[in-house]
Amino acid sequence: MKLGIFGGSFDPVHYGHLLLAESCREQLNLDKVFFVPAGLPPHKRGAKLTPAIHRLAMLELAIGGEPGFEICRFEIDRQETSYTVETLRWFRTQFQQAELFLLVGADMLNDLPNWREADEICRLAQPVGVRRGGSAPPSFERLTPLLPPERLEWLKNTHVDMPEVALSSSEIRRRVRQQQSIRFRVPKAVEQYILTHGLYRDSVGENVSGETNRNGCQ
Repeated sequence: MKLGIFGGSFDPVHYGHLLLAESCREQLNLDKVFFVPAGLPPHKRGAKLTPAIHRLAMLELAIGGEPGFEICRFEIDRQETSYTVETLRWFRTQFQQAELFLLVGADMLNDLPNWREADEICRLAQPVGVRRGGSAPPSFERLTPLLPPERLEWLKNTHVDMPEVALSSSEIRRRVRQQQSIRFRVPKAVEQYILTHGLYRDSVGENVSGETNRNGCQ
């Protein structure tokens, strides 16, 4: 079994997230992609994330009925700072025989050596860089100390490409706050949920540091 692990705040989930996950599922022949919404991401300490109940509900609306996608609640339920290495350890206990693929934006691979226990991350899962249209390839030299030669070569030769989609969660939050349309940026059910529950009408959910999530989508 081949499983993709796709982490992020998903605040809110949008079509860019869904397209990235589907591009990976199709091009890597994954049996399933797990969306892993962050509980308390270390790079957003002090940020006001939308409560998990809403982010989970929007994810469920966005991927409901799609057998190739599933939500993992591990980081949400822990209610502690979420580190990728701990999430991957949990996946390894649950799916001992599966191949795990960590799905991130190609640009985020350059920062992977700075993540907590980066060598253990690469032992537990094969990192995969997703190239969005127009993005530059990662610097593979930075990953040389973390991956054995054969897996580094696989990474160099395996390109997951997706169309250029100029979408970000921060932009969607801004548009809602300024009473602008978010149609065709998020699934219709997600759009309706945001409007019904009055989400993003103030500054809640904004990145205080401007940093991106692990998948490279704000």
